[in-house]
Amino acid sequence: MYTDDAMIVKNIALLGHKDHGKSTLIGSMLMQTGAATQVRINEAKEYSRQLKKNFEPAFILDSFAEERTGEMTIDTTRAEIKFKDMAFALIDVPGHEELIKNMISGASYGDIALLIVSAKKDEGIRDQTKRHLFIARMLGIESLVVAVNKMDLIGYDEGKFQEIRDGLAEFITKIGFERASVSFVPISAYNGENLVKRSLNMKWYKGRPLIETLYAYAKREGRKQADALRIVTQGAIPSAKGELVVGRIVNGTVKTGEKVSVLPAGEAAVVKEITVKGSKVKKAVFGENVALRLDRKVIAELRGAVISSASSKPVVSDLIRAKILVTGKIRKDSVIKFNGVDISCKNVKVLNGISTTTGERNSSKTAKLLEAVDAEVRLARKIPIEGYDVTRELGRFVLYSGKKFAGIGIIRE
Repeated sequence: MYTDDAMIVKNIALLGHKDHGKSTLIGSMLMQTGAATQVRINEAKEYSRQLKKNFEPAFILDSFAEERTGEMTIDTTRAEIKFKDMAFALIDVPGHEELIKNMISGASYGDIALLIVSAKKDEGIRDQTKRHLFIARMLGIESLVVAVNKMDLIGYDEGKFQEIRDGLAEFITKIGFERASVSFVPISAYNGENLVKRSLNMKWYKGRPLIETLYAYAKREGRKQADALRIVTQGAIPSAKGELVVGRIVNGTVKTGEKVSVLPAGEAAVVKEITVKGSKVKKAVFGENVALRLDRKVIAELRGAVISSASSKPVVSDLIRAKILVTGKIRKDSVIKFNGVDISCKNVKVLNGISTTTGERNSSKTAKLLEAVDAEVRLARKIPIEGYDVTRELGRFVLYSGKKFAGIGIIRE
């Protein structure tokens, strides 16, 4: 689906335990907002008949027959819906523990997290429910909407809704969400209740329906950025007037005539010319891809380098203090992938453990699977780094051990 150029697009990361209804929710919202064509709806009905099931809205979303048969969503999936002046890109990430790294990839693109929790008996709040919340907050998501699903299966019981809300409230606060940035909405994804219109079966609920709640957060949610210039470079390309350094602005703005520093080497230069989308400009801003002609040829390796304002530079260091979510065994031959570049680690020292289901720190010096750790990572060479809360692109990395995915790290300082 394509959006109008003037329409604001917000990413919504859907989180939650398996079988709690994420795909059903997306399918119902696609239908209720008119984003699903009648052809797609008819196809989903036909698949339901083939499987001898009642109509399942989730089949509108799933792309492969084997996924429908297996009744689990395999890959991170995006679906887009429009509401008022905004488009929501719903990122459906797997809820199964063996696919946790896919979930991390999906959540890292979210502006807002939408957690689906089933109110059905014997489902409710699980360890994985809390783990997904922990990861979302760790990755910098600040706004959270909790959709308490399957209310139709418990007779729309307000008490059960409040039980789930109260059961998550303390944990949500402990891991760093502000209470004013969290909302709970009771829904029935299968019946399409309280998604776009208020449900007549839940008159006790006085809040907005789900899409209105997401819209309210999206209108106020915006990624905070620092003023200092940060450009992550991809390399250099030749031009008639000399070499152009290409990269993306991840913080601040760049202007012609500006004095900059190329890190980690520390080479000084002046911006002579800026090109954005093939046109010469005097200034480029956060989020734009740029080609810069500098007043001198940069000698250092440019891939993964950082161009910063000369007066305000990120730290250049071979020691990283980070919180790492552990997804595999961390060995001595570890490598971090940082802005597209592989950098060998001399040592990964675990300082303490962090439970992803309670948020509590502990004295463990072992990196346990699906838990988090505070750690010091000593690299083979220096790189420009910054706290994740200041510049995300300079404050995160992926850890590999023995060429296997072992974790994702968030730099604290």
